[in-house]
Amino acid sequence: MRRPGRTSALAAVSLGLLALGVVARARWPDAKPSLDCPPEAVRLDSAGLATCGPGTVPTGARALALGLKLDLNAASEAELALVPGVGPDLARRLVMAREEQGRFTSWDDVDAVPGVGSAKLQTLRAATVLESAAATGSVW
Repeated sequence: MRRPGRTSALAAVSLGLLALGVVARARWPDAKPSLDCPPEAVRLDSAGLATCGPGTVPTGARALALGLKLDLNAASEAELALVPGVGPDLARRLVMAREEQGRFTSWDDVDAVPGVGSAKLQTLRAATVLESAAATGSVW
């Protein structure tokens, strides 16, 4: 009787890996969102889990992790430092500028802060808003 060669062994391993991939793909979670509500309606329950029901409004790191935007006119220095690409130094300058001039009313005001260039401004626009929760009825 003839023993299987390298090619046969390689073919068997390849088929096994292919079968493993098919099984893994069939059991992989789908891309459907876990919560069935808009991001601004997400709340944290008493255990700190995100829910569409009653609870507290997520802020800071939790808000960012849920894809919510921070209010640049209300966020603390520590919260702003959590925005990727901002860091503690720029967060401090943003808060200082906001305290000196009052709220930011346009992105040009933000761009005038030392250390904010076009790339940082783009990052801030993606992760923050300029409207306060009281002014818009939003819950950021």
